[in-house]
Amino acid sequence: MSMDFGLSEQHKMFKKAVRDFAGKEVAPLVAEAEKNETCPKEVFEKMGKLGYLCPGYPPEYEGGGLGEIGTCIMLEELARVSPGIAAGISVQSGLSTYPLLTHGTKGQKQKFLIPAIKGEKIGAYALTEPNAGSDSGAIETTAKRDGDCYIVNGNKIYITNGQICDFVIVAVYTNKSKGTRGISTIIIESGTPGFSAMKMAKLGYHSAATAELAFEDCRVPAENLIGEEGRGFKYMMEALNVARISHAARSVGIATAAFEASLSYAKERAQFGQPIGRFQAIAFKLSTLATQLEAARSFLYQIASLYDQGNECRKEGPMVKVFCSELAIRAAEEAMRIHAGAGYLAESVVQRYFRDAILSHTTEGTTEIQQLVIARELGLSG
Repeated sequence: MSMDFGLSEQHKMFKKAVRDFAGKEVAPLVAEAEKNETCPKEVFEKMGKLGYLCPGYPPEYEGGGLGEIGTCIMLEELARVSPGIAAGISVQSGLSTYPLLTHGTKGQKQKFLIPAIKGEKIGAYALTEPNAGSDSGAIETTAKRDGDCYIVNGNKIYITNGQICDFVIVAVYTNKSKGTRGISTIIIESGTPGFSAMKMAKLGYHSAATAELAFEDCRVPAENLIGEEGRGFKYMMEALNVARISHAARSVGIATAAFEASLSYAKERAQFGQPIGRFQAIAFKLSTLATQLEAARSFLYQIASLYDQGNECRKEGPMVKVFCSELAIRAAEEAMRIHAGAGYLAESVVQRYFRDAILSHTTEGTTEIQQLVIARELGLSG
């Protein structure tokens, strides 16, 4: 049994409810989602109806009012069952809706935010491009004002929910001469003429609906601009900052799943007349993972609590993201070693954890970028 870092009774009840939901409603969908390489839309609908989809948002917008701790609880439990599906829900509960929550107009909140929280619309967040990954300021997508519209042209890649979204929050240049101060964010609805999405094949995260997006002379209403022109880079970075905390929750979920599968296997698999878990080589792997997992979970909820108290966590968010990402990868690798040949088989869930975990270093900002941010916050770089 794991330790709970100061969770309230409400949070503990929510944790149990989401775990039950993930086991009963999500787990049966995983095999088909992995095979089809997309995220089942019904998960969004079911979670929205139950109020599980955006637990961190205020009740006035149909959210659960449970803060970032609530979001982390939800994502950790989903990632134990399916990191890919958890990734789609993570975008819905954060990156694609946070800019609307913090900077959207009343009309935008009514049209996009509230339906997204209720699971009636699916959102995506589009920043990365073929020539702009860690260097976000290198984006080439543009939005030129034309009367009461913007004309958007460009491409985005690795967009989670891109295959199934109803709308996408897009980073665009409205004034290239101003550098990142010329970046704006705009909402583009699926079905807009000139907007297309193409599925992207991946090593892991098969149950995440990842796509490449193309915008060719997309005419978007000017009222879809979020906040002010030229402030979009700031809005996107704000969303990424809190997303790094919830990303850590997904990593803890993956690590937990890999550990639990390994512990169970070590008790059942017999060699040389006894369960392999009795051999010190295996026992020490599992005891080390158990210790590191408790440390990671405590660290995660400590930082989530700090964020809920009003701290921006510019240093702590990247720290917990790096720490938990590394544990997810380590736990998945150890699970492969403990399962040996059995883990390498295509039908093994362990090989899926391994393929999914390796992406933890990359999304929501690479580990190397997180280290740069941490160093800057420590006063070690400009």
